[in-house]
Amino acid sequence: MALPDAVVSVRDLAKRYGAFEALRGVSFDIHRGETFALLGPNGAGKSTTIEILEGYRDRSSGAASVLGTDPQSGGLEWKSRLGIVLQSTGEQGDVTVRDQLAHFASLYPNPRGVDETIAAVGLADKARTRIRALSGGQRRRVDVALGIIGRPELLFLDEPTTGFDPEARQQFWSLVHQLKAEGTTILLTTHYLDEAAQLSDRAAVIAGGELVAIGAIDEIGGAEARVPLVRWTEGGTRHTERTRTPAGTVASLSARLGAEPTDLEIYRPSLEDIYLDLVRENAEAAAAEIDADGPTSPTTRPSATDPITEGASA
Repeated sequence: MALPDAVVSVRDLAKRYGAFEALRGVSFDIHRGETFALLGPNGAGKSTTIEILEGYRDRSSGAASVLGTDPQSGGLEWKSRLGIVLQSTGEQGDVTVRDQLAHFASLYPNPRGVDETIAAVGLADKARTRIRALSGGQRRRVDVALGIIGRPELLFLDEPTTGFDPEARQQFWSLVHQLKAEGTTILLTTHYLDEAAQLSDRAAVIAGGELVAIGAIDEIGGAEARVPLVRWTEGGTRHTERTRTPAGTVASLSARLGAEPTDLEIYRPSLEDIYLDLVRENAEAAAAEIDADGPTSPTTRPSATDPITEGASA
């Protein structure tokens, strides 16, 4: 059952292409006003999930609700409440940035100001430039502007900062924080784990078509995943010890060795470390399942590292 404040709710979401299961049993909620990151390797099922929630792809089974509507039956009024920034730019036309934004603004009942939106994405000095003359990163900013011009209640951001330089990424992050402060609910997919950590309240990790972890950014993976690591070299061998008392461990090592250990590091796992561990564990479990079922099993699926393109099969 969906939570009362859930803007997005999915239960046991599944998508099959013949014998291949691109999604199986995915369930999560996104609360009103939060930024929620959907993470996973290429081919994991992220884009399939997003396309189902946007109403562009039908699910095979399970339930989905977006802004109180089943996305498979959402009409124009429902779509006008969504903002969508796709993974790759599509705006390369022979019109100016301002003209394109003005056209899109005319399609919504309560749009943002055109000049305000252009300034928000850092294109004020390019407002009268034709889109085909912009750089790839600048066209990406046009995509973002088109996604927010209609003041969406729910904004889908699919790899939004691809092609951005560091300064543009920082500007974009400020924009996302501004949108969140205005009450916009945001569903973000990104391969930049620092971006997910900076922008998101919660995150879910999809691997092999399954939801393998979900939680607050500083809690995902569980407490054990965040236990610090002590690393040092002894006798020409690199050692690693996971410990909740790293200072005590270092003190014990120093006492035993009679000096500070060589190449000493005390390291707290980052979101990226935890994410990579989750994906690796899923890939190992998938490989073990394939070995147990045999290569002709009807539910056999590729591992998270197999070269399957998201748009084609996940």
